[in-house]
Amino acid sequence: PSVGGLATGLKSVHSSGDSLWIGWSGLTTEEAAGFDKQLTDAASRFRCVAVNLSEKQLCDYYFGFSNKSLWPLFHYFLEYTTYDLNQWGTYKDVNRLFADAVIQHAAEGDTVWVHDYQLLLVPRMIRDARPDLKIGFFLHIPFPAFEIIRTCPWRDEILCGILGADLVGFHTYDYVQHFLNTVRRIYGAEVLFNEVLLQGRSVKVDSFPMGIDFDKFWEAAAAPTRRKPSDLQKRIGEHRELYPKGKLILSIDRLDYTKGIPQRLEAFAHFLESYPEYIGKVRLVLLAVPSREDVPQYKRLKRITDELVGRINGRFSTIDWTPVWYFYRSMPFDDLIALYSTADVALITPLRDGMNLVAKEYVATRRNRDGVLILSEMAGAANELSQALVINPNNADDIAQALAQALEMPLEEQELRMKAMQRRVSRYTVDRWANDFMTALTSENGTMENGTCRRIGKETEQSLVKGFENATNRLIILDYDGTLVGFKDNPADAVPDEELMQLLQKLHARKDIEVAIISGRGKDFLEKWFGKMPLTLISDHGVWMRRNGKSWEQLEDPRADWKEQIYPIMENFSDRTPGTHIEEKQYSLAWHYRRAEDALALTRARELKILLSTMVPDLGLSVLDGNKVVEVKSQMVDKGRAVNRLTLDGQFDFVFAAGDDHTDEKMFAQLPEPAYTVKIGTAETLARHYVRDHKALRNLIGMFAAAD
Repeated sequence: PSVGGLATGLKSVHSSGDSLWIGWSGLTTEEAAGFDKQLTDAASRFRCVAVNLSEKQLCDYYFGFSNKSLWPLFHYFLEYTTYDLNQWGTYKDVNRLFADAVIQHAAEGDTVWVHDYQLLLVPRMIRDARPDLKIGFFLHIPFPAFEIIRTCPWRDEILCGILGADLVGFHTYDYVQHFLNTVRRIYGAEVLFNEVLLQGRSVKVDSFPMGIDFDKFWEAAAAPTRRKPSDLQKRIGEHRELYPKGKLILSIDRLDYTKGIPQRLEAFAHFLESYPEYIGKVRLVLLAVPSREDVPQYKRLKRITDELVGRINGRFSTIDWTPVWYFYRSMPFDDLIALYSTADVALITPLRDGMNLVAKEYVATRRNRDGVLILSEMAGAANELSQALVINPNNADDIAQALAQALEMPLEEQELRMKAMQRRVSRYTVDRWANDFMTALTSENGTMENGTCRRIGKETEQSLVKGFENATNRLIILDYDGTLVGFKDNPADAVPDEELMQLLQKLHARKDIEVAIISGRGKDFLEKWFGKMPLTLISDHGVWMRRNGKSWEQLEDPRADWKEQIYPIMENFSDRTPGTHIEEKQYSLAWHYRRAEDALALTRARELKILLSTMVPDLGLSVLDGNKVVEVKSQMVDKGRAVNRLTLDGQFDFVFAAGDDHTDEKMFAQLPEPAYTVKIGTAETLARHYVRDHKALRNLIGMFAAAD
């Protein structure tokens, strides 16, 4: 069992007895050779499953891509960020191993919580194989601004991986906003408040600031340990005896370039220069926990830190006083508590940090409510611990002044600040963090299930297939864009693939069935791709119909002269909104904004709809608000009228219809009550059922094609 913050935080979830922990055992396959059964048995006792990694996988996946590419990139250290194609390949392979382990062990409807930057691709891998699972993802490091993440060559795959989750969590609201902005501008998805709207589903994104086990640290600081005092505890005691009025400044970090240790040491030296009256009266206790010692940047950081400590001690030391006590090692828990409890000031100044639990641990040990926390504004914890002295970690003057303020702060002010921070840390604990996330995940269904519309699960699938098999005259009506195929930036690129063509051929090859494709596309498009198949085709939202492969028949005769007035308006909006374009159809105009910058496009789309709404009533037109498209067409044309023609002409005892947007609602409204109506996606609908995306619909149609 780990004593790390993440492991501690998940105890409340894992201890329920109804969970399975999937992770790496800490041993490579080479090290574990011959001990497979013992490893499996040991893991099972803790309700764990071990994912085995070879030495090469560990090197390329963890020490390689995870910590040479993702870690520096997400912490804004572009100068340390390297990209290696082989390491990226191994990263994908290892993510697949974790996903496969989840898929193997998860029962239908289970909840899965994926953690941190080493497993960014896992949510999507699980989603593709098991859409029945509820998936959460939490990132424990910062998510950088759009301009940073866009430099990554595999940014699209990474974003796609994360968006496989139902709920994505970060420590702070800033990280949430960075992620949403990146999703808008790189991935091209629509964002509404804190939800990412994907085709067929939505992903909720929120902040969950991680806490600590407050009671554990509070109680540990209540009394000295019963064990024999360690060398460090003896040194602290001797310091207090020799310097009863001396002050201890505590700095605890993993030795990592994101922690700002050299900058902190230089700022401490600047403090001694600026406030020489504290020479001989304060001491910095610098604890640096070894980390990734084989990585070149970390070796260099260790050398720089050693040299800075030596330089400061050489310059400012007196006969009986050394300004910096430097410890390069891990520290036992009792020694940590001793340091937390005795330090007058905690100096925590990371250059970037997802949260920083050390700051909260220091606060939790101050039973007398004395002590001062100096905290970097770049740490996620700074958003919660506003009573700390918050500083810019790159500003030596700022840190020096904060040290002077902390050392001179009256006890009453210390107590006031510490009491407020303890109230926060004791209330929002690590258990609360874990439970809040799980509550949000399990309650956030991302659907419009309200008693009238239900997701098609296995039971509904069986009912549908049974109804299909028992029928003697079947009608299947299918929208095209967003229903049979996914959306493309350029609508002309959304052409049917070979899989779809084969599926339609198999479906129509059955007896006693009519398959109709109903679309806003023109009849030339439908004729080009489906003209050789004996399908029913309905174009232009219901203007033209070709029944069962026969000749085209015009159902409506709408005017089109209005386009001369509307086109210049749309053209003006396109000129002012880069990435948008106009699609002119025979009986409608569509303004597409899928490739435009999201925030600007949404503003322009809203302006365009308002302007058009004042004009179209007099022209007998309607404005349709589609998936990143604003379309104008005649009011006398809609899919409902066309579907009426189909159902009135035939004696169907099985009717199935599927569509994805507002134009299909007219179709759902006109179909008879026994019809099976299916919405693609989770928007409000008149349909009785929904599936998440066009792939799920294809699977369903495939069941019809394979039914007895």
